Amino acid sequence: GRSISYDLDGEESYGAYLRRESAQISDAYSSSDRSLSELEGKFRQGQEQGGREESRLGDSFLGLLLHARALLRETRHVSSGLRDKYDLLALTVRSHGARLSRLKNDYLRA
Repeated sequence: GRSISYDLDGEESYGAYLRRESAQISDAYSSSDRSLSELEGKFRQGQEQGGREESRLGDSFLGLLLHARALLRETRHVSSGLRDKYDLLALTVRSHGARLSRLKNDYLRA
């Protein structure tokens, strides 16, 4: 009997492990998307308040703009990281599929 062991981080099967990893990536992406939507809403609110409060326009707008820019950079960075993780996950799935297929063929030939 041959056996192959993988570190599945507590999961019972490789499929369950990949589903959990995919769900975590999906949750992180949804969270960053939600944060960006909130940021856009706050930015619009800031612009509306700035229009009503002309005397504080310069300071408020500049502060909001700097804050929005920082949050957009962070969101872009997170999004880029998620894209990289997704690409890595897809590559890993293809790689493991090829390896499993090769192992199955080797096992059947033996």
